[in-house]
Amino acid sequence: MQISGAQAVITSLEHAGVEVIFGHPGGAILPAYDPILDSSVRHVLARHEQGAGHMAEGYAHATGRVGVVMATSGPGGCNLVTALADAMMDSVPLVVITGQVPTAAVGGDAFQEADVTGITMPVTKHNEMVTDPDRIPEAIAEAFHIASTGRPGPVLLDLPKDVLGATCDFAWPDRLRLPGYRPTVRGHAKMVREAAAAILRRQRPVIYAGGGVIAAGAQDVLRQLAERLDLPVVTTLMARGALPDEHPLCLGMPGMHGRWTAVTAMQRADLLITLGARFDDRVTGKISAFAPEAEIIHVDIDPAEIGKNRAADVPVVGDCEVVGRQILEAIEEALTAGQQPPDLSGWWSQLRTWQAQHPLRCDQQPDGPLKPQTVISAIGERVDASTVVVAGVGQHQMWASQYLAFRHPRQWINSGGLGTMGFCVPAAIGAKVGRADARVLAVDGDGSFQMTLQELATATTEGVPVVFCVINNGALGMVRQWQELFYDSRFSQIGLPADAPDLVKLAEAFGFIGLRCERPEDVEATLDKALALGDAPVIVDFRVDASEKVFPMIPAGASNDDIMESPEECTPGGGSAGGGEPGGASVAEPQPATSEAR
Repeated sequence: MQISGAQAVITSLEHAGVEVIFGHPGGAILPAYDPILDSSVRHVLARHEQGAGHMAEGYAHATGRVGVVMATSGPGGCNLVTALADAMMDSVPLVVITGQVPTAAVGGDAFQEADVTGITMPVTKHNEMVTDPDRIPEAIAEAFHIASTGRPGPVLLDLPKDVLGATCDFAWPDRLRLPGYRPTVRGHAKMVREAAAAILRRQRPVIYAGGGVIAAGAQDVLRQLAERLDLPVVTTLMARGALPDEHPLCLGMPGMHGRWTAVTAMQRADLLITLGARFDDRVTGKISAFAPEAEIIHVDIDPAEIGKNRAADVPVVGDCEVVGRQILEAIEEALTAGQQPPDLSGWWSQLRTWQAQHPLRCDQQPDGPLKPQTVISAIGERVDASTVVVAGVGQHQMWASQYLAFRHPRQWINSGGLGTMGFCVPAAIGAKVGRADARVLAVDGDGSFQMTLQELATATTEGVPVVFCVINNGALGMVRQWQELFYDSRFSQIGLPADAPDLVKLAEAFGFIGLRCERPEDVEATLDKALALGDAPVIVDFRVDASEKVFPMIPAGASNDDIMESPEECTPGGGSAGGGEPGGASVAEPQPATSEAR
């Protein structure tokens, strides 16, 4: 069948089962926009290419499907870099199609030319400039396969304008030929047996579940493994909901602002069963002091992650779901053969004691300023199993992960590895496009919200109702927290006046309903009103106490033993007064973590 390269692009997306494209047109990609008018594929017009990228991420997070983005050459491709880097860090499957100047003009600094494949090489799983129109169907089929298999990630195809205008013989490939790309799915049998043996002999085990569990759809095997031997589980920021927070074996989130018990359980563990996690510095703290007595089982489909940050005693390359079942089978074989399960009663007694002694704390005075934790807790009471929660980056993100209870995978969407401010607004729109049946509730900070708020127009024109709860403290809150604790309260460039913009008026300007809440006694009624509006898009401006801080907290570069639960434990000027061990670590040049700082 003879069609144009541009038609081949859209026809290929149809063959790949694409429902929606998020994008923004421009000169070089213009030929590919014309066939969209005759296609069943929906196009969502973003106001900025970065917004389109984050929308596609939100869609992918919420649905588990590949998000698709289309943009033009030069600034169009460059504006996607942040979203690509975000997707690469958090293993989000995207296929990105960019236009490029005509082949003959490439390298000549033509109008709106940029070396998009070169620029994006470090932040894509694979990219390619397609110079033969006959190659388009196969290239797109390969892109979807690479993006969604192995460790998921973004794939970019750059298409010169003359290639889009040329004719080709369209043929959707019935099989792919990628001899150099064969992700290992099944774990090595010897390593699996060693993992099972380690689990059965240790007395203080912890399952360290990362985002790879959700990417692999391994939540059921995670639960079965934990329940079979009463193994405690921590779920990282990217794995929230992999095991329900209400499950008695779930200790919650570890890390810099994690639950005290989750952090300390990992520190005191004699075995970490690491599933789809990468020993990120936000979780480990000072790596040389992390879990010093723990034997490490590390299961990951990406062999590059094994041993990258922490040496693995039992490395297993493979898919978390497949390997998890292999380990379960090996455990059952050992138990059937007479091996006794470990007695974890003493370990659980210690964990329950820690949980009772170290709960999350919030001091909300009836007549005092509104605390952000009060707002988040009230939101949590209204989050049911069908609600999808999307967060931006900053203090509000940490409070949301701390105070909200998640029951299912893909119920919690946020930017973890890159910590991208501005993620929330477009990602929430993308999530709602993908999950039209679900209520999508966005929790953002005033700093993060203002980075991409132009995409509110996209929500209005596309008819995508989202409830945005803005935790408005009039500052770059996480930066303010660090400046107060570690820079002698020398507040530099963190002020965001609460009325610039006035979020209620802004809501009305964008076709949203705007509400404001400033008093603790009004929080529940305001939320109920916002949620009762049904399919109307809403912005709720929660004016909260700017001095409130996120605790627990581990200073960057410090040991997780130095976890702090209150400001009184901090030593001004860059140190810690100590946590689980005598003598806190000195911290030089701390870097904000998951914060409102890029």
